[in-house]
Amino acid sequence: MIAAVFVLLAIGSAALKNARHPDPPSPVAIPTFSSPVYTPEPFPTSTSVPRPTRSSSDTSTSTDTSRSTDTSTTTTRPRLNTSLTGNSVYRAGSLPRTACRAAPTNVFNDAQLRSLILKTGQCMNRTWSAALRRVGIGFAPPRYAVTARGGRGACGDFPQRGSIVPYYCPRNTTIYASTSAMSRGRGNQRGYGSLSSWHGAIIGMMAHEYGHHVQQLSGLANSWWSKTLSSRSQSGRLALSRRYELQANCFSGMWMRSVAASYPIPAARRGNLFYFFSNVGDWPGYPRDHGSPPNSGRWFRQGYERTKAFQCNTWLAPASSTS
Repeated sequence: MIAAVFVLLAIGSAALKNARHPDPPSPVAIPTFSSPVYTPEPFPTSTSVPRPTRSSSDTSTSTDTSRSTDTSTTTTRPRLNTSLTGNSVYRAGSLPRTACRAAPTNVFNDAQLRSLILKTGQCMNRTWSAALRRVGIGFAPPRYAVTARGGRGACGDFPQRGSIVPYYCPRNTTIYASTSAMSRGRGNQRGYGSLSSWHGAIIGMMAHEYGHHVQQLSGLANSWWSKTLSSRSQSGRLALSRRYELQANCFSGMWMRSVAASYPIPAARRGNLFYFFSNVGDWPGYPRDHGSPPNSGRWFRQGYERTKAFQCNTWLAPASSTS
């Protein structure tokens, strides 16, 4: 069961192909989000983080995490929406531009890559905490377990046996990664370094895992997991998983765009990111739980080019874009 969980949560249980794929399709057109805008009161940092429910008896798809307000005031804080289609996170708009300059990093040097992952993780904290708090979602940063060879964490081995991918463990809100597996590969799987030796590609992958943390904080994770438990078919569960993973791709694109000026990510590197994300995903012979490579690239590009959180609402997108 644990293995099944983090297979769903990690990106790219996919083999990497040699052949170049065409540019990902144009971003998905999602209607303008029409939820009323409000000015939230200061929202304190959360000291505890909600975790996806693992009990088959839990069928709730929405929880009220709003804080009580002074009844003497005329303004009432809106209830937080933790559903998949109308989640409060979609009111966040674009991420604030964040200064986060990358140090020169050789992705095949484990110490350098680990240092960059941890540094950019701090930048992600600054960016996402500001965006979430302004719509009333409490924030707590994720933890990191990043080593050269991997190890064992709360959700099992990292990386999973026969895999190279990092993953987010909701049990202890920790992002696990093996720098050598990601860059050089492991066993029969080639590393991400075979697709791109530029460090921004792997940081984009880590931004995807951070996207799972955003889903956790906003209640999207609980709602997805509840719906997965209630699904009666394997095909239905896989379809939900693809929408969940592709949404994390979109959140990744949003964050990479937010630091494009300082990282820096010039036009050529932007194309490198689009190419990278359109070459990871579900390949023949692997579970169809992350989305096809073209759709993987499409949703990263969606976040990068459209920039607003509601444009990452994969739950309203047509099935053709989440296949």
